[in-house]
Amino acid sequence: MFGPQVPTMTVTEIDDDTYLLDVREDDEWAAGHAPHAHHLPMMEIPARLAEVPEDRDVAVICRSGGRSAQVVGYLMNHGWDRVRNVAGGMGEWAAAGRQVVDSGGQPGRVL
Repeated sequence: MFGPQVPTMTVTEIDDDTYLLDVREDDEWAAGHAPHAHHLPMMEIPARLAEVPEDRDVAVICRSGGRSAQVVGYLMNHGWDRVRNVAGGMGEWAAAGRQVVDSGGQPGRVL
């Protein structure tokens, strides 16, 4: 009735080998993001699919998990099988005490 379940992972399951894909808007990214994340706004995904690796684990993150879940579904429909939604998004990332930096590399905040 609701379609396939979007696979998820917790913030604590993300390790250094995971490609962290942040799909939030530019202003959200500039205010605060995970230090080693890769920024690709949600609406640019279709035009920039080649930038998302298919040969390693990809964790997709947004503010709370809604947009990233949509991106995970989109990627799965286009052949990605090692992709997961980050449960709770950047809100959970910050709540777990993980580092958040702004566009200048200084301590950031989640919008």
